[in-house]
Amino acid sequence: MSASPAPSRRMLLTAAVATPAAGLAGVLTSDGPGPDAAGRPGDGKAAGGPASAGPNPGESDPAAPAGGPGAPFRPDFPTEGLVTNEYAYSRPDSEDARLSHDWIVTSGSLFAQWAFGWTGAPDGEAPGPDSGLHTGSAVFRLVSRRQDFGDTTVRSWVFLKPPGATGRTPAQDWDGGHLWLRHHSAQELYALSFRRRDGMVVLKRKHPAPGRPVDEEGVYTTLATADHALDYGRWHQISATVATRGDDRVRIALSLNGRTVLDAEDREPGRLTEPGGVGLRGDNTEMAFFGFTARDHGRRPPHPPADGAYR
Repeated sequence: MSASPAPSRRMLLTAAVATPAAGLAGVLTSDGPGPDAAGRPGDGKAAGGPASAGPNPGESDPAAPAGGPGAPFRPDFPTEGLVTNEYAYSRPDSEDARLSHDWIVTSGSLFAQWAFGWTGAPDGEAPGPDSGLHTGSAVFRLVSRRQDFGDTTVRSWVFLKPPGATGRTPAQDWDGGHLWLRHHSAQELYALSFRRRDGMVVLKRKHPAPGRPVDEEGVYTTLATADHALDYGRWHQISATVATRGDDRVRIALSLNGRTVLDAEDREPGRLTEPGGVGLRGDNTEMAFFGFTARDHGRRPPHPPADGAYR
């Protein structure tokens, strides 16, 4: 089992709350300085310099997206509350829809808690406007509104509880946490599984089924696998890089807690060479994250956003 050397601060999440949308109930224990809310380890100061002048937790401006084309994507979160959910995705013009300038949730609910992102306690029921009774987060799908990430590095701290199951979502080997790169639509994306129920880390490309309508469910092609089971109930740092080479080979690497666990190239027809979105997926698991950052290296033209393509 792989335990994170940093941060040393551990968060014990529990679901002992009256409703799924209530706050994270748990205990913060610390045996030394942990990461700050921007994802920096240690005492929150940049190496060799003063503390960062970045946004403070709890001071999120919902009207301001996290950077324009070419700028780093580093969305922050309010102290607590619903950020957005699948209800808002399916009813964006509704007066009670909670929309985010940074994120789209096509399934499940995204909350803020302690200025972290959080799925809520997962269940298999569709959420209402405020996700007060149900979260739907047994099937959690989160993608950036920005779709201009080409050659990109994504980093985040993540925390997962052991996966469960619901009547809608029986236990599967792939249950756990996954990172999305070059997300063009729900049928076309790269998925990096960083913690699955079966202990594997897996790189897959999802693409439309040949000869079938483009809006039908896509098919997955496995590009690389490894055995690397992160501990549940601890913070871990995930980092992934995607880059297109001169002959349109796509190279993708995944690092966990500073160790590269997957490094592969996609040379097959249908490889995703154009920019797209970034995001997270969760299956049957409660997940929290913070310090999510996507930095595009700016070597390819932007892919235009198409919110309707996420359906």
